[in-house]
Amino acid sequence: MLNTTGPTTWYVIGAVVIVVLVVLGIVVAQRNRSMRLRQKFGPEYDRTVAATASRPEAEKELTKRENRVKRMHIEELPAGARTRYAEEWRTVQTRFVDEPKSALVKADQLVTNVMRDRGYPTDDFDQTVTDLSPDHPQVLQNYRAAHGVVTRTKDGDVSTEDMRQAMVHYRSLFDDLLSLK
Repeated sequence: MLNTTGPTTWYVIGAVVIVVLVVLGIVVAQRNRSMRLRQKFGPEYDRTVAATASRPEAEKELTKRENRVKRMHIEELPAGARTRYAEEWRTVQTRFVDEPKSALVKADQLVTNVMRDRGYPTDDFDQTVTDLSPDHPQVLQNYRAAHGVVTRTKDGDVSTEDMRQAMVHYRSLFDDLLSLK
């Protein structure tokens, strides 16, 4: 009886096992990365996947956002600044009843000031949204909608209900920006 399993056969079997383990490791790592990004970015994950039409490209973009924001100096506001901003918000909200357009513009400015004071760049709206996404993904759609209403108020093409909803959207971002995490 001849032994047909020589050293070469064992090397091949070993190599196949290693390749299978490496492939399995890569698949598990990608799945874990996807789950982590989906959990962290919430609705922004789905929006980015739809915008890029490719899950790997979207995940690359979201990871790039995370890394960019990690290099920034995003800070919590001191208690005094949070109190001052909260009072300014109450004033803007009260003003909405009599002057909805100007109150809405002021709400936009107030939210921008809070973002800037926290350390987010605010010169370009699209970049600001991108930079907010790792830390505030649940309220980004609100911010986009509210900012769109403010932009349309310049044309006069906005109902009072649209402005009211925009104020609600700004409030959700404002509260998220002021909260301690």
